[in-house]
Amino acid sequence: MKTVAIIQARMGSTRLPGKVLMPLGHGLVLEWAICAALAAPGVDEVWVATSMLPADDAIVDLCRALRINFFRGSETDVLSRFKDCADAAGATIVLRLTGDCPFLDPQVIGMVARMIKQDGIDYCSNVSPRTYPDGLDVEAFTYGALEMAEREATRPIDRDCVTTFIARNRDRFRAEAVINPIPGMAGERWVLDTKADYDFCNAVAAQWDWGPGRSPGMLDILGILDKRPALREINKHHPMNERYFEALAEEPVYRRSYERSQEALALARETIPLGAQTFSKSHLQFPQPSPLFLSHGDGAEVFDIDGNAYVDLVSALLPTILGYRDSDVDQAIRRQLASGISFSLATRLEQELAAELVRLIPCAEMVRFGKTGTDATTAAIRLARAHTGRDKVIIHKGGYHGWADWSTERNLGVPQVVRDLTERVAFGDIPFPDFEKCAAIIIEPEKIDGLQWLRDACDKTGTVLIFDEVITGFRFDLGGAQKLFGVTPDLATFGKSMANGMPISAVVGRREIMKRMEPPDNIFYSGTFFGETLSIAAALATIRKLEREDILPKIHRTGALLYHEVNKRIDRHQLGIKVLKEKPWAVPAPIALSGHDSFIRLRFRDDKIAALFRREMIATGTLIIASHNLSAAHGPNEIKRILASYDHALGVIEEALIKNKLDKWLAGAEVAPMVRQ
Repeated sequence: MKTVAIIQARMGSTRLPGKVLMPLGHGLVLEWAICAALAAPGVDEVWVATSMLPADDAIVDLCRALRINFFRGSETDVLSRFKDCADAAGATIVLRLTGDCPFLDPQVIGMVARMIKQDGIDYCSNVSPRTYPDGLDVEAFTYGALEMAEREATRPIDRDCVTTFIARNRDRFRAEAVINPIPGMAGERWVLDTKADYDFCNAVAAQWDWGPGRSPGMLDILGILDKRPALREINKHHPMNERYFEALAEEPVYRRSYERSQEALALARETIPLGAQTFSKSHLQFPQPSPLFLSHGDGAEVFDIDGNAYVDLVSALLPTILGYRDSDVDQAIRRQLASGISFSLATRLEQELAAELVRLIPCAEMVRFGKTGTDATTAAIRLARAHTGRDKVIIHKGGYHGWADWSTERNLGVPQVVRDLTERVAFGDIPFPDFEKCAAIIIEPEKIDGLQWLRDACDKTGTVLIFDEVITGFRFDLGGAQKLFGVTPDLATFGKSMANGMPISAVVGRREIMKRMEPPDNIFYSGTFFGETLSIAAALATIRKLEREDILPKIHRTGALLYHEVNKRIDRHQLGIKVLKEKPWAVPAPIALSGHDSFIRLRFRDDKIAALFRREMIATGTLIIASHNLSAAHGPNEIKRILASYDHALGVIEEALIKNKLDKWLAGAEVAPMVRQ
């Protein structure tokens, strides 16, 4: 087994030409990277891979002077350059380094090299997820994985970025990560890409006596920055991997295939009813073929088991308010994991999170946790019945509050006597039937006008007003929709965005009602995993980050921008409420948007239009069901990609309606055109 470190280097940088041969301390930038690779334990040989361009002759001259192996190949097809270089070196394991990372840590390189040698691992890095500073990037992969990528990768971005095909196809290539034990390092920028970066690197290098065998490690650089913290200000404004995400946003739309998903569904349905654990994540949501199984997520992106990437507007049905693999939340989980998960007694974490909710949520005087939204809403209903001595419950027609017997409209298996205790009412119908006989009215507050009228009515009748804020909580406002709208319920339920994907929910409310959970005269609400600590730690980290970095206004601005741009496109394709009456194929409006900036709902004229919309959005790289579920990770480049999908999907729908081909395209009798190539 031969481990070869290949350093990617060229002179033709777009933003900082010639950067790899710029002076740095007592050497050149590329020399720093080479020396770090040579000092890394477990590395057998170091090669530099550059292009055939005349400008890169200078890199070859340096390699000859340093007696370093080099290989010259394609300027643009870097993947083939790496493959050919690995062939020349006889590598069985390849480490990918870049020449614009002068502060590469030999020990970090060695850890990644060691990890890739574990049995069955095809790809390892310290960048997925990112827990190390930008500039300490190391990726390792087997020669077999590299060979397969070189043979199968067709997207230009995969040919340019070497490892994206391997990293994206996690279902085919087993991946592991080296995690930084020091928290908070993911935001550090030690890479060389701009003039400001060069100024930073020079200032740091001036503090280190560099030479052969004297490469600084991460702790050495941190020691320098601790003494001179102002150095971080030089280049901290640059976003990470900016050029990569810009290229991704501008990438042409291409069709995806889903063979592995289809095979996995057939296998799953042998042992799992529906083939999935969640109805809204199952194959029933999407016209087939579609992606059905995801392998991983990162920021605002998810990746299916066929190796396709998508901007995710489902966001796991709304939990990922910060985005996938948020470094702060992940660190909180890892820290708690070191102490344990579930215990034989309560933990202080429970009180700590309860106190945060009481501080933030207007109605919260006491708190109990659960794992799902259904746990919380069912506990709230039981509390209301115990408090009032009444049995009947009113639900706003169209509202969803979980799968429990008292709430679900899909009521097969629910006794009629239980169904009769719940009444669904359109809140325009006043007065409510038997209003004064009801234990509770439960609503999703974002769907109701006249919340204050409802509050007043419940005060007069002694009915418990429950806000189901499983969706709106920590998304509309840190205090929920009740704080945003200025109307305080008696009880409220929270979940979803509370812990950025970890399973936790909460029922909160007035002390006199919540006390009905305490003996002797109490409802029974208890669960072995209600105090599970990883989810509580994640919730604390999520809520504190949302507040500390004032994230919700940023999400709301992104949502407002997306709402505006999508409505423009809907009107352009004559699919919205402004459609002219002389276009009978588009009346009534096929598509409409409504809702709050961070959670915009899409309404479709019929299921066929909805199905074609989802299929074409997904086919062009945006995973969506019927709403814009935004997170902090949805930035300008993600919005560009979403709008490219909208341009395509709306064009297909318009053409389908004009040509009356909706049924044929959905049935696969004809293929819908690729409107945007």
